[in-house]
Amino acid sequence: MSSKVFYVPAVNLLGKGCINELGGYIQQFGYKKGLIITDKFLSSSKIIEKVKAILDKSGIEYVIFDDVKPNPTCENVNNGLEMLKKEKCDCIISVGGGSPQDTASGISILAANGGEMKDYEGVNKSEKTGFPVIAVNTTAGTSAELTINYVITDEERHVKMICIDKNSLAKMSVNDPELMLDKPASLTAATGMDALTHAIEALVTPGAYPVTDAMALSAVKIIFEYLPRAVKNGNDIEAREQMVYAIFLTGMAFSNAGLGFVHAMAHQLGGLYDLPHGVCNAMLLPTVEEANAKYVPEKFRPIAEYIGLDTKNKSDDECAEFVISSIRELSKTVEIPETLTELGVTDPDLDLLAENSLKDACAFANPYLPDKEETIELFKKIL
Repeated sequence: MSSKVFYVPAVNLLGKGCINELGGYIQQFGYKKGLIITDKFLSSSKIIEKVKAILDKSGIEYVIFDDVKPNPTCENVNNGLEMLKKEKCDCIISVGGGSPQDTASGISILAANGGEMKDYEGVNKSEKTGFPVIAVNTTAGTSAELTINYVITDEERHVKMICIDKNSLAKMSVNDPELMLDKPASLTAATGMDALTHAIEALVTPGAYPVTDAMALSAVKIIFEYLPRAVKNGNDIEAREQMVYAIFLTGMAFSNAGLGFVHAMAHQLGGLYDLPHGVCNAMLLPTVEEANAKYVPEKFRPIAEYIGLDTKNKSDDECAEFVISSIRELSKTVEIPETLTELGVTDPDLDLLAENSLKDACAFANPYLPDKEETIELFKKIL
């Protein structure tokens, strides 16, 4: 086996109440003033008030940039970068789910390397380590606080730019389940299914290896057991904490193994129609994996075992069928929409969606690369 490189933030805080250690760590790093990156909803929430109180107590100055969109744009990154420079901040403190985390990664890379966001679309396009990011996560799904992947929408092309860059890795991540209490059931479901997509794709991709497999399989088991509980009762702290462990595992797995064609397709739906990323992933996951199973059915056997199938007398194809039907059942249990029509998209541009999917950086990590017509047919299955 060829050598592997494993990327993960140097410091990772996990578990109930770990947010209270934030100030002490920032002091140890020697930072004096942070640019808090968040969105309008969170900026008026108890979560931001808690972060501010912790920073105040630790004597750390801060300013807030809260103009992050659900699918963050180049404009968001540029405006945040301008504030970073104007306020002379020496670190970035991202607070939120994938959107603030991705915005922070974009600002970090531009602050250290210059240029425009489009210069960094693709794999390892930067030369210098990014501006330091302290990533405080508030949703159990994207794992954006942990990974070398981030996604920024190019408003002019209506394309989500996939940036996979070791230099964008956060200096520290914070995953406190107490920050995830009271989240709406729909958001919990969407982010949880996003995490499941990360795990499944990390297992199926040719880039998988024993270390990433172990992490992703453990995450799959946790998600199937605890996501329905977290959706049903947003204050179930045990379920929330278990989902924190799951996203930590999936983040490390897919950041180092890769993703696949589910994400390649979901990125286009989000970029073109501004749809929620986790929901798009959830709708596409069983459809794409059904196609993948024709090429790598053996990849689904361990997944089936981890979610409860006695595989002793089962074929690889039967294991794959069990996994795919179980994914569909879980999506239905947590009430994920099944079609684009339910999301208000009744006449999608299938040609453009397919063309852009095939250009997406995640597409090339899939077990096989569909052609344009196959991709169109995959999209049709969720109309």
